[in-house]
Amino acid sequence: MAYNEELVEKVRELLQENDGLTEKQMFGGLAFMLNGNMACGVVGEELMVRVGPDNYQDALGERYTRPMDYTGRPLKGMVYVEEDAIAADLDEWVSRGVDFAGSLPPK
Repeated sequence: MAYNEELVEKVRELLQENDGLTEKQMFGGLAFMLNGNMACGVVGEELMVRVGPDNYQDALGERYTRPMDYTGRPLKGMVYVEEDAIAADLDEWVSRGVDFAGSLPPK
């Protein structure tokens, strides 16, 4: 699956100050890893964000989100953020992914 290169560049720009940043092809898109832990990524036209199990239900309660179900089953702790929310809240969503990935031990 192809992913939105413009969105990828915006996410890269937001993440550029983070140490330990790498990129990896995952879930049919491009994932951004911090110290080996996925923080967020781009699949198609959507942002995928790893919010963690404790923040999962709150994230799903927000407009323009849905469970990340790449495997056909929801991946608890990960959400897709639709294009309509990305334009207004990209910084916030990327920060959520960074916060969760930063709370995990490096791999």
